[in-house]
Amino acid sequence: MRRLLSFTGIGFGISLAALSVAAQAADIESTSRIDSVTVYPDGATVVRVIKADLAAGDSTLLARDLPLSLDPSSLRVEGEGGAKLTIGAIDIRTPRPSPPANLPEIDRRIETLRDQRAALDGAIAAANARRKFAERFAESAPAGIGDKGEARPLSEWRSAFAAVAEEVAASDAAVREAKVKQRDIDRTLAGLDAERRATPPRKLELRIDLSAAAASAATLRVTYAVRGARWTPLYDARLDTGGKSKKPSLELIRRAEINQSTGEDWNDVALAVSTVRTATGGSAPELRPLIAHYPAPPRPLVEMQRDAIAAAAPTARAKSEAAPAQEQEATLDVTGFQVVFRIPGRVSLPAQQGAKGFRIASAAIAPALIVRAAPALDETAFLEAGFKNAEDAPLLPGNVSIYRDGVFVGRSPMRLTPKDETVRLGFGADDKVRIARTLVRKIEGTAGITGSSKTDEREFKTAIRNGHDFPIKVSIEDQIPVSENEDITVEMLPLTTPPTARDLRDRRGVLEWAFEAAPGEARDIKLGWRVRWPKDKAVVLSPAPR
Repeated sequence: MRRLLSFTGIGFGISLAALSVAAQAADIESTSRIDSVTVYPDGATVVRVIKADLAAGDSTLLARDLPLSLDPSSLRVEGEGGAKLTIGAIDIRTPRPSPPANLPEIDRRIETLRDQRAALDGAIAAANARRKFAERFAESAPAGIGDKGEARPLSEWRSAFAAVAEEVAASDAAVREAKVKQRDIDRTLAGLDAERRATPPRKLELRIDLSAAAASAATLRVTYAVRGARWTPLYDARLDTGGKSKKPSLELIRRAEINQSTGEDWNDVALAVSTVRTATGGSAPELRPLIAHYPAPPRPLVEMQRDAIAAAAPTARAKSEAAPAQEQEATLDVTGFQVVFRIPGRVSLPAQQGAKGFRIASAAIAPALIVRAAPALDETAFLEAGFKNAEDAPLLPGNVSIYRDGVFVGRSPMRLTPKDETVRLGFGADDKVRIARTLVRKIEGTAGITGSSKTDEREFKTAIRNGHDFPIKVSIEDQIPVSENEDITVEMLPLTTPPTARDLRDRRGVLEWAFEAAPGEARDIKLGWRVRWPKDKAVVLSPAPR
């Protein structure tokens, strides 16, 4: 008896210790609130805030409202409390599917419906037996012979036929009605079975182990990355072309169009967009050795067809504006390697509700206007505005809505332009500048003492006239052929008006004549070239691949 009491005492001590540990490490259910979001061109960083009252000692904070799109490797937790607070293990997991709360009621309904279906099976069997009996009666009854061997009256035949037909029709109707009811029951059962199955979780569960030196209120910030969000740069370029006594001006407005399908609603959050591209990875790609070798001999056609069939087969892996209203703008936060535009106030962006646009910046620019044309392709004069990007934030690739003197004239692409690089934007046709290019002379023949080579000689004239009442800069682009063979020579003829630039913007053979045309001024540009090649060969002129 003494040994038994001693064992019981030890067991009681273990139970008290277990209760003590359980009390010290109790789970604290909590909810989090999204406080801020920074959106990148290919993702987003979300900061959630959790507030909880902690008891002294160890506890586990439990939040069940994090999105499934969360990247677990990006999860970070920090915070502070009124007393010394230590953050321990952090665990993110998918909770187990939870059964429906009305499971007993669902089971009762399923049982009742299955009983009803079984009863209908009995009704169908009875109707089928009734039909078989009618059919056997029709087969076994004497056909046309009375009691004394005489023929039955026609009225009796008709009565027998009608009785059999009535029985068969009633049986078939009963079977059809029962099967219709069974079909309705089957649909209801399928819905109940789906409802009965455990509901898959739509959120992740976060557990944070905490240790507080004393009872206090704690505030934790949970930061994580999600991929189901992005922002796209958009621009408005509004050009005032000025005039004889007014200089041109350009307003460049930056906008951010944000889409998010992260599975969580961003309600009343501090929103920012950043120029950092998070999906490009952390390191530059590595080049592999470039091997020069003789090509392998061609494989037999049968092998090539077999490999093509194998390549086409499916694989198990997946390829994975009274006074005009003022539009608010973001504030700019520039660091060494990124630019962040912070949207003023707090905004809401529900998930999967389409794009939402924000004006993030604007700049007043004094552009350099120039009329540019390539009359060999199109004799239209196009007005172009050029300027240097003086902002710390690079101009990211996106579409530009072009306005000239308040009129929308189209859209243009914006290329990636870091600070201090030049931007060139086209603003449509300038109908007051007339350009005409004509072929003055074309001669094809032979050259050399013995006629050992062929020649193609051409002369062009481009006429330009400025119809504005103010001077304007003009750039005319044209070209001469380029040879990539030592047997083919190209020379520019002496009559050519000297160009101001050759191989313009690293394009071989492209020439530019840039000048300022006075009001009403007309000017001609001449261009001539000659191509020479061996007479036993043929030469064609074709554009180089892009």
